[in-house]
Amino acid sequence: MNNHLTENSTRLTNLAGLSLEMQQQARRADDQAWIEVIQHMDEIYADLVKYQVDLEEKNSALENAQKFIQSILSSMSDLLIVCDINGNIQQVNQALVCCLGFECSNLEGKSLSYIFSDKHAPMIADFPEHIRSGSIIDCEVDLINMKKQTVPMAINCSARFDHKNRISGMVITGRPLGELRTAYAELQQAHEELQTTQTQLIQSEKMASLGRLVAGVAHELNNPISFLFANMHVMKSYQHKLKTYLAAIHQQESTNKIKSLREKLNIDHLLFDMEPLVSGSMEGAERVSDIVKNLQKFTTPQKQKMQSFNILKVIERASSWVMTAAQTKPQLILNFQKSETALMINNNEGHIHQILINLFQNAIDALGHSTEPEISVNITQDKSHINIHVMDNGHGIKPEDISKIFDPFFTTKAVGSGTGLGLYISYGLATEQCQGDLIVQNNTEQGCEFILRLPMEVSI
Repeated sequence: MNNHLTENSTRLTNLAGLSLEMQQQARRADDQAWIEVIQHMDEIYADLVKYQVDLEEKNSALENAQKFIQSILSSMSDLLIVCDINGNIQQVNQALVCCLGFECSNLEGKSLSYIFSDKHAPMIADFPEHIRSGSIIDCEVDLINMKKQTVPMAINCSARFDHKNRISGMVITGRPLGELRTAYAELQQAHEELQTTQTQLIQSEKMASLGRLVAGVAHELNNPISFLFANMHVMKSYQHKLKTYLAAIHQQESTNKIKSLREKLNIDHLLFDMEPLVSGSMEGAERVSDIVKNLQKFTTPQKQKMQSFNILKVIERASSWVMTAAQTKPQLILNFQKSETALMINNNEGHIHQILINLFQNAIDALGHSTEPEISVNITQDKSHINIHVMDNGHGIKPEDISKIFDPFFTTKAVGSGTGLGLYISYGLATEQCQGDLIVQNNTEQGCEFILRLPMEVSI
């Protein structure tokens, strides 16, 4: 073809009377033009090939995206309905097909009213307005299946946007209410079982604490009981003397003999001593009764109502029980006077007593190898809360253990020396039952500090 074009070009130049040199120049220019045309065609072809490859890659990506979306739609357990802005169905998933019995092709293009109960017609009519205003609809409805039966559903309707971020329709998702109610029932049962387990854990730890406190409680009971026994022995001897004296009176003995017997039996001193003996015995009995009541509050705090009590007395009682039962007795510094004006708060006394016992017991365990063990208690107060600071001069807590100190079953004690539940339960009681907080930190100098923060008045 090129030779034919060259011959034609040569004939034209000959006819035009051009010289041989000019003819050669014309042929070279002609060849160069054809070369440039061919090069340009090669570039166009390369671009076409590139565009073809890009198009095939995009088509493949689009197909993969469509398959991915379709696999998600088919695997969804929730019902899915995609509509345009006017409420006409554009697409549904397999879950809705299985639930209602319709084929996808039978629903596409139909109005939502086709599968919704007639009583929901006003709500369906309001769907577009809700979507345009940006509000999300969350409600319970009745759908109609292929057999014209109602299927209760919990649905959620939200807006759908196009690639230019314009509202193009709505998406409705739903789940049969029967499944939801079953799920809620199972969740409720699991929650109740968890609460029961937690209560059992608290009770187990409480009994373990009580076991460690037996010596302290026994000591608390022993003092008033011993006082009662001593008084009863004295009153028993007084009883014998009174019987002898009264018998002489009933037998109408002479006045001189009765007077002599009165002096011999020391009846006047007996009568004078009777009142303090009785009042002292009553005080001892009341003390025993208070200890028993405190034990009941400690063992069954869940049965108690929120009530007003003196927090200072609870601190003294908890520290006394723990210190008396401890094998190694650290120096206890209560930075408030026992005669100090009562600090009244309204809370659960039994729960707070248990928390304080755990904190004191934990402080004693931390002082196992200290040469001069010491525990101090400070109280700070603001308008709405009090803070009880329990500090020891032990070795403190490792920085990496601070964040885990309230985790269940976490303990730094030797195997068999602790359950790892004391501080976990104390934190739960402080935050959930007493509406307060429990904070731990290492002291700047030595040891660690637990801060029990309690509201002055709990909200019911």
